[in-house]
Amino acid sequence: MNATTVTTKGPPRKRLRDPFAVLYWLLAAGVFTFLFAPIVVVVIYSFNDGRLLGAWQGFGFKAYHRAVTDQTIRDAVKISLISGVFASLVATTLGTIGGVLLARTRSKWALILTALLAITLVTPEIIDAVSILPWFVTLGTDGHLLIFNNGLVRLVIVHTSVALATVTFMVQARMAGMDPAIEEAASDLYASAWNRFRQVTLPMARPSIMAGALMAFTLSLDNTVVSSFVALPGYTSWPVYLFGTVRTGMRPEVAAVSALMLVLTLGALALVAVVLKRSGEGSLASTLAAS
Repeated sequence: MNATTVTTKGPPRKRLRDPFAVLYWLLAAGVFTFLFAPIVVVVIYSFNDGRLLGAWQGFGFKAYHRAVTDQTIRDAVKISLISGVFASLVATTLGTIGGVLLARTRSKWALILTALLAITLVTPEIIDAVSILPWFVTLGTDGHLLIFNNGLVRLVIVHTSVALATVTFMVQARMAGMDPAIEEAASDLYASAWNRFRQVTLPMARPSIMAGALMAFTLSLDNTVVSSFVALPGYTSWPVYLFGTVRTGMRPEVAAVSALMLVLTLGALALVAVVLKRSGEGSLASTLAAS
């Protein structure tokens, strides 16, 4: 009779966690909390029925009602949205043309233009504001170009100048990763320059164009420093109005409008993400990362 050997296994050993992985997740959680906790607080306090933002006096929708019925707030939001849309359109149009040209041109002029655009990215906004304001005064008053005396036109110009470099570099990065042989093949098939751009180049650059347009709109909506310098009476943007309320005490209406604009921004992000996904261009996050 054969004897059978029975082996007994002890309790499984606990796998030790990597301390660096734990530290990484704790750091990531701390960063996300630092970034998004203030937004959550603003959204919560937008439902404050009190007269001051910091004094909670019950949950309700009075702040939203007061924000919608306040003519000054409505005008400030309208100016911000209109200037943001026009600045986004102009910056996206010019940035798309510039980005494609910079990606397909190898000359000293392309390098010079790239350097100038890079300078606008690193120049402090206060310097931009101080330098642009005298130009508007000179052109509008001394040069009798009345268009520069319009507050909305001023905002569109300065917001376009702030966002132009960002859109240009996003389109340039996208086109630099595309094979130029595709466009050359269209030329070999006797496609005109316009048809080649419309049917080949533009679809290839579309993800970065849409992401750049969204970025330009966001930069315009967020601009405070330059807008406060060039603004004229009757053309006060929402960030400038918001900055002015800090001196007199912030009200819940400010948080209510901020929450609504947050929903607007998230809606625009979702729309762009859906369009990119349906067109087979990948996710919005990958498009922004690639740009």
